[in-house]
Amino acid sequence: MESLMALSVLDGRYKRLTLELREVFSEYGLIKYRVEVELKWLLFLADELGFFTLDETEKETIRRIGVTFTPEAALKVKDIEKTTNHDVKAVEYFIKEALDHDGLGRIREWVHFACTSDDINNTAYALMIKDGLQTVVSSMKTLLEGIETMAKRYQSEAMMSRTHGQPATPTTMGKEMVNFAWRIKKEIISLSDVIETNIEGKMNGATGNFNAHVAAFPDVDWIAAEKTFITDHLGIRPLLFTTQINPNSYIAETLHSMIRSAAIIIDFDRDMWGYISLGYFKQKLKDGEVGSSTMPHKVNPIDFENSEGNMGLAIAMMEHLSVKLLQSRFQRDLTDSTVLRNMGALFGYFIIGLKNAVKGIGKLELNPVILQKDLEDNQELLAEPIQTLMRVYGEENPYEKLKELTRGVKITREDLSRFIEGLSSIPPLVKERMKAMTPANYTGLAARLVDEYFKV
Repeated sequence: MESLMALSVLDGRYKRLTLELREVFSEYGLIKYRVEVELKWLLFLADELGFFTLDETEKETIRRIGVTFTPEAALKVKDIEKTTNHDVKAVEYFIKEALDHDGLGRIREWVHFACTSDDINNTAYALMIKDGLQTVVSSMKTLLEGIETMAKRYQSEAMMSRTHGQPATPTTMGKEMVNFAWRIKKEIISLSDVIETNIEGKMNGATGNFNAHVAAFPDVDWIAAEKTFITDHLGIRPLLFTTQINPNSYIAETLHSMIRSAAIIIDFDRDMWGYISLGYFKQKLKDGEVGSSTMPHKVNPIDFENSEGNMGLAIAMMEHLSVKLLQSRFQRDLTDSTVLRNMGALFGYFIIGLKNAVKGIGKLELNPVILQKDLEDNQELLAEPIQTLMRVYGEENPYEKLKELTRGVKITREDLSRFIEGLSSIPPLVKERMKAMTPANYTGLAARLVDEYFKV
């Protein structure tokens, strides 16, 4: 019933596909990351800056507040927020209450020391995005493995290309899969690099100048302190030059990489849809499934269509966020806050798109009979190599002669053979090689290029 009443498909129809994102991008997830940052900052003030002392038992007590944080604890934070009407302040009060309960009330006012809300929020979102990207990269690798498997399996399966939708120089199905694998692999590397080096956070106060920090402890090197905390304790990259909020450049960069990934996957979805439509792939049947409410024969490429649609939604959201999050009036406005809360939605649509592309691959079975028939029915594909050899051996007007023979018409092997026999400048042995050409064996280095991909 909960799924039936869900406002969004992310928590309704497609809930099963996004379960691993719930702890990361949900309201609970955001609160948990905030608690984590607050507690690490509290410990940093004691351990690194020496503002107060804690024994090992007390430190472990503080850590346990975060380690044992549950959805039920998040509900307590939400109850506090009903009074504060401020989500980050509610987290602060929750931690103070926990410290009081655990006999650490003496350090309660060090919680949230010198912080503005976005010091906690921007770092919480940074940790959230970092974990979310791990899930994305893992799912992209699964898709990549599926495409690479097809590349190996169909490495030498000749097929007719289509440029502008028209018959064109033959390739192999494996080589066409490698094209997508190479593009997706590049984006996996890009997103992995974001995870390792490009996620940024700031802890520099109300307008980014460490004002309160310096007022309280003027002798502390707060710039160095921020760098140490952000790098060593949060595992992200420190950001010095900000207003009250993180300018979110790394988020825009991340989303642009994800936009490229989504666009590539849509390209893949559409090509697979097209190959299924042409009969190059058959889809495995599943007992009980229905392809149409009125046409019993249909087996539709619904997984690739679903992937395309959800990737389109992800792109639309990512395009908006990647621009909006770079903009904030003067030292801050609140428009970023409500937009950032939709981060989980765009990751959700992206993951659904990935998983359905993977599911679609799992249903495919190559139909070599159709591939071969297409090649045999399009002997005019050999016009390219024949006219190229004519150029090599000095035959006059080779392109024009082949154009006259083949453009817009279907020809047979006999037609080509007669044409080749009539060429005066071509040596006999070369003529025999030309006659031996077929669309199926005119694939150049397509199969070898598959090997080259797997060497990299």
